[in-house]
Amino acid sequence: MKMLPSSLMNKHWKWGIFILLALTILLLPLPAQSAQASEKYIQIQASSYEYNPGVVRVKPGERVTLELTSTDVTHGIYIDGYNLEVIAEPGQTQTLSFVADQTGTFRLRCSVTCGALHPFMTGKLQVGTNALLWKSIAIAALGIAVVIWTVRT
Repeated sequence: MKMLPSSLMNKHWKWGIFILLALTILLLPLPAQSAQASEKYIQIQASSYEYNPGVVRVKPGERVTLELTSTDVTHGIYIDGYNLEVIAEPGQTQTLSFVADQTGTFRLRCSVTCGALHPFMTGKLQVGTNALLWKSIAIAALGIAVVIWTVRT
């Protein structure tokens, strides 16, 4: 049986540790954020095929009230995954309240045909943290540390 040189075995061992730690990061859940019966009011303006703000971030369990104001033509918001909708006429404000009981990122889209670019009028509802982003950052930092560790020894 042929033996590997010790320097090569050291590098394999270090990469093995990296793989184990990376799998641990991927499989362990992030700490849950708990919203204790808090409420969040968000004003959203709809005009010219966009929502302002385009991304709405809330905590899991929060009672969310969206106040939709249309500034030009009739617009709506439909929240994919929640199956909720609100429609506002020009110059009017309509509200939609719900509990953010599902975590993840959900698409907001205009539910009223409002012109030629209507299909592109979208936004995002982010409930909770972006776990994939934070796990990716942790794995990248871990990879950089292993590369530095391997090069130095």
